[in-house]
Amino acid sequence: MSHAYYTIKQHAENEIIIQKSKFIAHVVHVENESDAQQCISNVNKTHWKSNHNCYAYVIGESNKVQKSSDDGEPSGTAGIPILEVLKKKNLRDTLVIITRYFGGIKLGAGGLIRAYSQATSAGIIASGIIERIPVILCRVTLDYSLLGLVENALQHSSYIKHEIIYAENVTLEISVREYEVTDFTDWINNLTNGQSAILKMGESFVEMDLA
Repeated sequence: MSHAYYTIKQHAENEIIIQKSKFIAHVVHVENESDAQQCISNVNKTHWKSNHNCYAYVIGESNKVQKSSDDGEPSGTAGIPILEVLKKKNLRDTLVIITRYFGGIKLGAGGLIRAYSQATSAGIIASGIIERIPVILCRVTLDYSLLGLVENALQHSSYIKHEIIYAENVTLEISVREYEVTDFTDWINNLTNGQSAILKMGESFVEMDLA
């Protein structure tokens, strides 16, 4: 079974100005390095007049893939600060590219580290954060006479109802955390007095907004 993890809610771009330099954060959900490198290439093509397109990404379970680039900024002043923000927020499958247009005022190493960190954090706020929680998708089939009872009980439970399929009998698709599956099965059987069928469909994820 997979583990719950945090990632960005949606693609976002966010711009801030620091000492007349423009920092544009591109925040993207990626699930492999190929997609990450393609996004970086696209930003390089779009912002080819920029001074720098620095980036970092974290991909895979246990954040097994981590990479960063200063793209011409002094070593350790751009890519690593971006990566550190991603790690501090415990984000996974996330790419952040910071495009910089130089405004004529040098920031120094400390200033650059702060600027890239700030631009990254602002971009992530614009994107939003979700928690992806692994669940078992269950299908519960029962008589129509029991539908109201079960729906009402679900509203006061931790289980998540998705789709209702209307046929000769009615089937509800419900997400259940793995450690709750046994309790869920007992709960449904007790609620319907054994007059229902439960089929486990496999693993899936539900997404919960955090920011």
